[in-house]
Amino acid sequence: MENRIAGLIIEPPRPADLESAYMVFERSISQAFELEGISQDAPAEIEYKKGLIRRAVEGGDPDLFFLVAKLGGRAIGTISYGPCGEDVRKCMGSELEPFGELGTIYVLPEYQGQGVASALISAMLENLKKRGVERFYLDCGLKLAQQKWLRKFGTPCRTAKDYWGPGSDHLIWLCSAADFVGVPPQNPNR
Repeated sequence: MENRIAGLIIEPPRPADLESAYMVFERSISQAFELEGISQDAPAEIEYKKGLIRRAVEGGDPDLFFLVAKLGGRAIGTISYGPCGEDVRKCMGSELEPFGELGTIYVLPEYQGQGVASALISAMLENLKKRGVERFYLDCGLKLAQQKWLRKFGTPCRTAKDYWGPGSDHLIWLCSAADFVGVPPQNPNR
């Protein structure tokens, strides 16, 4: 896969990658939550994401899989695939289909808009294709990130109006991996 950043490597994380992956969560989640006006919620989300990647690296959850984007030996972005989270389960209710969730897509602020997230998504979808995963969920409650996912994944299958409070919807997509495997990254400036 061709990346727009020379030297970018995407691979499963190793124990030595945990500290730099933690930094990705600390910086990108803090920034995203600050832009959304919910900074008070960032510490809990950061700790939750750290726990997920730690479990994946330590092999504590065989259904959870991460990839990290690395530059110069340090993680600059992350993505995961695993069982659907609580928000997807709650919003989909009895309509929830037996598919996993693509998530934990975070990129250090200074590398955002340079194709890192698109490269992570492409690499994960190639990996999922090899594992026989045909469909997946993706969800998002952050307004700025929702705009990116609307461009990349189209119309969500579910909009939970005011899920996070008045005017703060939660969007859920149910996607076919085949629709995105081998598709070149979209222009982030669109």
